[in-house]
Amino acid sequence: MVNREQLQAQGFEGFKTMGELMDGAKTQIPAQMGVYVVLREKNSIPMFLTEGTGGLFKGKNPNVSLAELKENWVEGTQVVYIGKAGGSGSSATLQKRLSQYMRFGQGANVGHWGGRYIWQLADSRDLVVCWKTLANEAPRDVERKMIADFKAAHAGKRPFANLKD
Repeated sequence: MVNREQLQAQGFEGFKTMGELMDGAKTQIPAQMGVYVVLREKNSIPMFLTEGTGGLFKGKNPNVSLAELKENWVEGTQVVYIGKAGGSGSSATLQKRLSQYMRFGQGANVGHWGGRYIWQLADSRDLVVCWKTLANEAPRDVERKMIADFKAAHAGKRPFANLKD
């Protein structure tokens, strides 16, 4: 299982809760391209919400059925989402992308549709976010490799809130 210590050894930093970031700590996120990981460090089975806190995106409701959430849940891992910021034609930074993600989780109409399942977790504010800046690697390539490695370790399943490879 990938955990905080393993991610730190790979160069990930931050390890702030969503709540901390939403309450003002997002200025600590680097304004550089990179990848980020969302962790649920609790070992308990999560409680799913019928109606999450995510905002609409292009008029679409981000909520899915409880059955779909349960089907996507991956036991035996703390990693619930892997994301990227910047790279090939994108000027997004980790700070900008994660700020959008958190604003979406607070109900705003923001362009961050990926990872929306986490906003249907009752403890979403307790999830931990870490990031790694990338100077010489394409964030998309690193994200793809991380998701592929996750799938190889978890019987072909993606992280809970990653809806595509």
